[in-house]
Amino acid sequence: MNNTVHSINGPVVTVRNTTDFSMLEMVYVGEKRLVGEVIGITNQATTIQVYEVTTGLRPGEPVYPTGSPMSVTLGPGIITNMFDGIERPLKVLEKETGAFIGEGCNVPSLDVERTWAVTITVKTGDKLMGGQVYATCQETPVVEHRFMVPPTLNGTVTFVAPNGDYKLNDTIVKLTDENGKEHELTLCQKWPIRVSRPVKSRLPITKPLITGQRVIDTLFPIAKGGTAAIPGGFGTGKTMTQHQLAKWCDADIIVYIGCGERGNEMTQVLEEFSELIDPRTGKALTDRTVLIANTSNMPVAAREASIYTGVTLAEYYRDMGYNVAIMADSTSRWAEALREISGRLEEMPAEEGFPAYLPSRLSQFYERAGEMVTLSGAEGSVSIIGAVSPQGADFSEPVTQNTKRFVRCFWALDKSLAYARHYAAINWNTSYSEYIDDLTKWYNDNVDSNFMKRRQEITSLLQEENKLLEIVKLIGADVLPDDQKLIIEIARVIRVGFLQQNAFHKEDTYVPLPKQMKMMEVILYLYNQSKALVAKGIPVRLISETGLFDKLVKMKYDIPNDRLDMFDSYYSDIDTALKGIR
Repeated sequence: MNNTVHSINGPVVTVRNTTDFSMLEMVYVGEKRLVGEVIGITNQATTIQVYEVTTGLRPGEPVYPTGSPMSVTLGPGIITNMFDGIERPLKVLEKETGAFIGEGCNVPSLDVERTWAVTITVKTGDKLMGGQVYATCQETPVVEHRFMVPPTLNGTVTFVAPNGDYKLNDTIVKLTDENGKEHELTLCQKWPIRVSRPVKSRLPITKPLITGQRVIDTLFPIAKGGTAAIPGGFGTGKTMTQHQLAKWCDADIIVYIGCGERGNEMTQVLEEFSELIDPRTGKALTDRTVLIANTSNMPVAAREASIYTGVTLAEYYRDMGYNVAIMADSTSRWAEALREISGRLEEMPAEEGFPAYLPSRLSQFYERAGEMVTLSGAEGSVSIIGAVSPQGADFSEPVTQNTKRFVRCFWALDKSLAYARHYAAINWNTSYSEYIDDLTKWYNDNVDSNFMKRRQEITSLLQEENKLLEIVKLIGADVLPDDQKLIIEIARVIRVGFLQQNAFHKEDTYVPLPKQMKMMEVILYLYNQSKALVAKGIPVRLISETGLFDKLVKMKYDIPNDRLDMFDSYYSDIDTALKGIR
């Protein structure tokens, strides 16, 4: 056999003098049949990146072509599962090889022996287009799996199996295309991970992804089908923020990609998610979650593939009409994998050693987000939230700067906030959301007609406080006039009472939008009433001594999410206390 390993450089393997391979083809390398992908072809050599550990591989071992690109299996059994970067189920691998993944473990991505109760939704003679649903089954208590005709296939139904229990590879529908060729439709299909699944059209952004986190929903909202980056140095709470979003955001399905992160963090995700009850359904949170774990001690090339694996699974469920949210933790580790492989390939490095194609790879990933009309006419969305881990919290490094170019929401985590135990540690002075204008109508129609107006007032007070604190650093707070001292006091209430949120408190871990609105209104009411008193010459010190500022800081804990009527007493308390000092 001519196709043999010529040289090995970490995960990069070359084969000399062959024309048997095509670009991006999946191959098996060596006697152990390690999974690899062709990433370069010249007249002299074919270059392959191997997604497994190449320890023990020797020159002269055979390389087997497969004729198909690097693909994932799409079918029931994805939800609740935990995969590695190339969609191998980790629980099955553990049974086969123990705690550490052995080489050449080519187990099926999905359980081929498990049966599913399938309901066929088409009949003989029906004409089906790519993307149309031909059967359904209940994948988990909260997710109905819809079996769709592969996007590239059209035809007429010539055979329909009866409703019943079927395995993954059983034929349940036969389709004859216009050339008379018969195609068997089973419970699964394959799709190449580097190719985005086709859709009918892209919809404009109009609806927010509601997270229950006040600093996000109110100040820096993300849209369904939107993109966001969470950059932050070590220990600033990137993973914790993504955990909160995965637990509470109103997406139908969560795809959590642990890309190059520590193993204990993925273990924490597993343990927490399995114990949590989903507030939307009352069922376990894992019933709508997929985990892709490619930890820092796993092969580096598979880390590069894990991002594409995750977004392909998300697009599959989007095509069924679901809203999917991807948590990618972290894209910096993915970029480091690109850098390592690029170095092995001896490519010309760009800034900080990253390959010159880093921006285009980032854009390819984030561009797969969006709210779409699927081929079957349903509406679904993929929202992508990527953590970025700049070394030394330096936001000017290439991954953060290039990510900023392709996302419209930037939640900058601040080290000083995190060390002060202010979570989520999103800095309101350096973060931004470009979705505000797109979402204003939705907020005004569905929450309150004054929601965006109140948000603007809160933001202005925080910006004003930021300017005043610069002056305070130079000359102290005592020289400020009372109206400016009031701004500093009320901004503290906004920061500590509104923006700071306790993930471990029953009422504060998730806050619905109506309560967020009421909290803003009470804070602004106190500010406006106090401002009127200060204008009459009453010192801020006397207002502060009423204890109203501290009372408002604690209202997030004191008022249950389902008792918004309790806010009324705050207005009367404010009026009574302020009357006493007139």
